[in-house]
Amino acid sequence: MSHKSRNRKPTRPAMSPLLRALTFSRAAHEPITRAMLLQAYASLDAFCRGQGSRELFTTLGRQLLIAEELSRIGHLPEAADDIAEAQIAMTDIDAAEKASGKWTVEGDNYAWLTIALDALDRQLAVASLEDIAKAEARMIEGLMRTEQELAHAAVAA
Repeated sequence: MSHKSRNRKPTRPAMSPLLRALTFSRAAHEPITRAMLLQAYASLDAFCRGQGSRELFTTLGRQLLIAEELSRIGHLPEAADDIAEAQIAMTDIDAAEKASGKWTVEGDNYAWLTIALDALDRQLAVASLEDIAKAEARMIEGLMRTEQELAHAAVAA
């Protein structure tokens, strides 16, 4: 029996067969996109009732980042400014929580968030699951890059 070393790297497909099948299945599309929208609207509703939380803030923020990435991919690119305004509203919510200890949204911030969630709804209706997965991956990469930049800045300071 030979003990030669193998130089072959084990290769893994970029996507599991199950995920690939789901990505290309329109039957799987609606439940996934409806779940995403339900999370976003439930989070917004909690903020309107003054019952928001850091977890709901994160959930809503991630959905807005996915909407931003879907715009970059080409799904409703004209909504990019509305999504940016909603992200500004999110920073206002965070600042208000730091000042008052309450997670709430109202007025213009609520309006921008509803506009952005309507855009996300329209994006999800036309985007393939593959594009949604790409948008989620880009969102996660962006969050990781930001975290690394903050860590490097903290070390440099």
